[in-house]
Amino acid sequence: MVQMLDLPISDNAQLVLGAAGLLLVGASWIYFPKSEHGLPLPPSPPTWRLLGHFLPLRNSFFTIAGWIDEYGPLITIRSGTEKIIIIGRHKAVVDIMEKQGGSLADRPRMIAAGEILSGGQAIGFMHAGDRFRRMRRALHSHLQPKVAEAYQPLQMSHARNTVLDILDDPYNFQNHATTYAAASIMKITYGKTTPTSASDPEVREVHRLFESFRTALRPGAYLVDSIPWLKYLPWYGLDLKRQFESTRKLYTNQLNRVKQQLQSNVDVGPSFAKYMLENERLHHLTETEMAFLGGALFGAGSDTTAVAICTVLMAAACFPEEQAKVQAELDMVIGRHRAPTFTDQESLPRLQAFISEALRWRPLAANGFPHRTTEDVIWENYCIPAGTTVFGNHWAISRDPEVYPDPDMFKPQRWINDQGRMREDLKFFVYGFGRRICPAQHVANRSVFINSLLILWAFQLTLDPTKPLDDLGFMTGAMPNDRPCAIDFKTRFPEVNLRRMMQNYPVVA
Repeated sequence: MVQMLDLPISDNAQLVLGAAGLLLVGASWIYFPKSEHGLPLPPSPPTWRLLGHFLPLRNSFFTIAGWIDEYGPLITIRSGTEKIIIIGRHKAVVDIMEKQGGSLADRPRMIAAGEILSGGQAIGFMHAGDRFRRMRRALHSHLQPKVAEAYQPLQMSHARNTVLDILDDPYNFQNHATTYAAASIMKITYGKTTPTSASDPEVREVHRLFESFRTALRPGAYLVDSIPWLKYLPWYGLDLKRQFESTRKLYTNQLNRVKQQLQSNVDVGPSFAKYMLENERLHHLTETEMAFLGGALFGAGSDTTAVAICTVLMAAACFPEEQAKVQAELDMVIGRHRAPTFTDQESLPRLQAFISEALRWRPLAANGFPHRTTEDVIWENYCIPAGTTVFGNHWAISRDPEVYPDPDMFKPQRWINDQGRMREDLKFFVYGFGRRICPAQHVANRSVFINSLLILWAFQLTLDPTKPLDDLGFMTGAMPNDRPCAIDFKTRFPEVNLRRMMQNYPVVA
């Protein structure tokens, strides 16, 4: 038998043990941090990966929702040495991101997307501060509910075109939704009266830009987000710098076109660009800021609106019994001898509930967008320190069983009260949270409503059983390149009557 002896520890062994001790201290700092309030961060799922928690590139919201179910409404995950808080329950997100929204109005630093690709001009990536407040105030002034209501005739006119496009080419309904969104938001932003479609060079250029943004935002896509000093090397990120120059030229040209129309006394009707140019002193924006603000409104508004419309149509095809209930309401309120309009909205709670449930069932941006705390935020027994990145996870929030019982079931009735009206005490955060909520939400909601109304009134929607269905495919926040679903559109009354009513529908030039 070999006897175990107490041997002196070698220098190398001491180094190994010392390093292990430092790792243990570091691990305790990472996993059990305390704030100056003496309160811990929210709980963290265990991981032994030095690079932090593993999240799959595709459908990572499933992993996050599982952690929320296991560890609670708030969790802490780690990316390298950075700690990120994810909120996954309704009450917590209201208490933190709505009621304390002023403390979470900032964005974390995003060098590739926010500083190089957009030159620090994109409001979506902009840090909270004076410039952000000025630009956001300009957006809100022009897109508040009363102003948004003035665009309803325009939205009706373009939604009518969507119905006609589906009649002519039902297979490409995604392109028709994109054409609607691009044409309407181009008119709202720049007053453009010439026909606009998804294939227009300007529209394709903006969509290409937003695809570049999505690429730049992927973790690890650009090393500069981990090594900031790379930004100052003249040879680094040339593709991003070229894209910025192309974007700046596109947005500036659009703004200059409106300026020339004003100088020539050409009446092109209201638009956001016209409003900014006429109120330049009121909002104290430079021409570059105005140009990028208009570009942000067009780019973000077109994609989000098109995806929301497609989500509602997919839900109708996936749940024929609920579609039939909506159409029974449409037949009772409107009938089939006149085309519906915005004036019917208050009489259609079941349609409104269906839209709300569709956008809860399949949220537009499942993982949400990053916020950054500018001061310590206390919630119950946890503290989120200043400077922390925070996400409101739309998928997990939409699955909160206390607010949405049977959350995986498609139940539009949950949005309707005992009096048969839309509930005022139930909300889902389709367009974000707090002071970072999408300022164009009122315009977007009207676009989704009028398209859903006209299409469900005009057509019976069914899934094409010969084509694959990916009912998660519209949840990227942007129109996918593939086709998540194929829908058959059958007219609910003679096509000749439908075409006649659409041709007689109000048209705005």
